[in-house]
Amino acid sequence: MLTPHELSILKQALIERKNEIKRELEATDYFDINHAHEIDSVGELSRYDNHPADTATDLYEREKDIALIEHLEKELKDIDHALAKIANGTYGKCETCEKDIPFERLQALPTAVHCMDHTPDKEVSHKRPVEEEILTPPFGKFDFDGEEATFYDAEDSWQDVSMYGTSETPSDFFEGSVTDYNDMIIEKDEKISYVEDIESFVATDITGKEIQVYPNAVHQAYEELLDSEEAMAVTGNLGAPELEPLEEDE
Repeated sequence: MLTPHELSILKQALIERKNEIKRELEATDYFDINHAHEIDSVGELSRYDNHPADTATDLYEREKDIALIEHLEKELKDIDHALAKIANGTYGKCETCEKDIPFERLQALPTAVHCMDHTPDKEVSHKRPVEEEILTPPFGKFDFDGEEATFYDAEDSWQDVSMYGTSETPSDFFEGSVTDYNDMIIEKDEKISYVEDIESFVATDITGKEIQVYPNAVHQAYEELLDSEEAMAVTGNLGAPELEPLEEDE
């Protein structure tokens, strides 16, 4: 059971905390929450010329202010409840089992109205923020990731996107000197959807005829290699004159 001196100390702590919360709310004009829209709180007349990220930041700050207001109002309500219990002589006893709450617990949390065994806040949540679901590598969780595959997979998709730039830059030091964004792509020399280089630009119909060349970067490099060696490529009959069959000697 609390002594009159202990009760006086706890009552004074509750009153001081209540006055502190009120001063904080008045000084911040209730965190400027009384404005109708978060645009007003930042002095903007329009969002038309603002970057979406700036709008998101302002919205986050407004949500944080609302959460702080709710937290402080809840604390004020708990303080008033504790002061009311002091007035009617029931302060310091658990509302569930009616056992005395230790003075040390009340010193740490003057608004406590339950003992440690019956406090509703003793359970620790193990739920993780939903944002953590995307804080994983861009690949490695899909089928065929990490395997040698010639078809277009999740890793290839990431490579295509990363070619336009990432949070890293060529000026950053990784493993050696990097001077080109393309050198930073993981497995940048991997062949996608083909095994041999020629398969990336030469195709035929279902019967293996009607050979057709589809120019691309690999084809260009192939032609430059042949030019440097003064050679001519003949793929099937592609580029070669049609030869008449030889007549058999009679």
